[in-house]
Amino acid sequence: MTGVALAGRRADWAGRAAAAWAALYGTVALVWTVTGSGYPFGPGDGERETSMLRGIPASVGAPVFAAVLLATAVTALAMTGRPAVRGGARTGILAFGWTVVAALLVVVPDVRLLTRAGYAPMLILGAPFGWPPVDYSEVVTWPVVNMAFSVLGGLLLARALLVWQFRGAGLCERCGRGDTAPQWISAEGAARWGRWAVYLAAAVPALYAVSRFGWAAAVLLGLSDAHQEEFDGDGVVWAGAGLGAFALVGAMLTLGLVQRWGEVFPRWMIGFAGRPVPVKLAVVPATIVAVFVTSASLGLATAGAFAKLAGDSAVLVAPMALWPAWGPALAAATLAYYLRRRPACPACTPDPAIPSADPAASASARP
Repeated sequence: MTGVALAGRRADWAGRAAAAWAALYGTVALVWTVTGSGYPFGPGDGERETSMLRGIPASVGAPVFAAVLLATAVTALAMTGRPAVRGGARTGILAFGWTVVAALLVVVPDVRLLTRAGYAPMLILGAPFGWPPVDYSEVVTWPVVNMAFSVLGGLLLARALLVWQFRGAGLCERCGRGDTAPQWISAEGAARWGRWAVYLAAAVPALYAVSRFGWAAAVLLGLSDAHQEEFDGDGVVWAGAGLGAFALVGAMLTLGLVQRWGEVFPRWMIGFAGRPVPVKLAVVPATIVAVFVTSASLGLATAGAFAKLAGDSAVLVAPMALWPAWGPALAAATLAYYLRRRPACPACTPDPAIPSADPAASASARP
């Protein structure tokens, strides 16, 4: 078996995983439809204010979820190991698949995933000490678990679609390289446009961190004395500090996407100093945060939250108005980092240790 064929079979793992995921999720949605219970959206969701599905009842949403997910399972399985079709069928499959991906990644989730991620370091570090005093059953709820499961499926389906799309375009199924690949995905092209995406993606959380630290320190920032007294209680100040720290760390790590220390571990990291930073170590968390931020922004926008930023606490929350630019910028910055640093593909890069079958090429390689 050739390296390209073997790589193609390995690349299809995402298609099989996406088909299994969609079949499982579709079956769960069938249970919602038949029993009328378990549907995590709509009027039954007690924290649905920022959910884009807040107005869809179970009687409508459950059967739609079941039908779409089961159709997605069939589509993902049909793409696995098959040559890409041409014409209208190919366009239709890609349109359906990417629409489902968009729904799973940015329509089903809402701001709760981002806030849980922001509080996670504080909750994990403080759990052994019983701080903060929260009921974890109210933090990890069924709607939140469902959102995380949706994001997992969306990422699997996106990978499966890319493999199938690359196959149909005559590109390497594993990495997307090829003679017809556009210039902007080259390492040189990504280095040019990626830098500006990084700066924007780092600036937004940095400004948000400033506002949260100002909140935690009870700096005026448009707050009245009454507001300060309110924020001094119930751990809200510490919650603001935790979110600010999370955002500031995120801004610093985002800058690493164009810095030397984002490619090679710095000297102060004992045991890792001088070693290359694994590409996935930066790409995976940055991709997840980009998805969370984008879905949170869309949910807040549809709930009219951004329109309310001109109130008494406008200075405090104004950086949130930049969130709609944060998610796409971080996604673009992450893609540029990956394109710059991705290693040579074993499927489409000739191995110098293997003699070429082309006599002319072999002769030119000899001294």
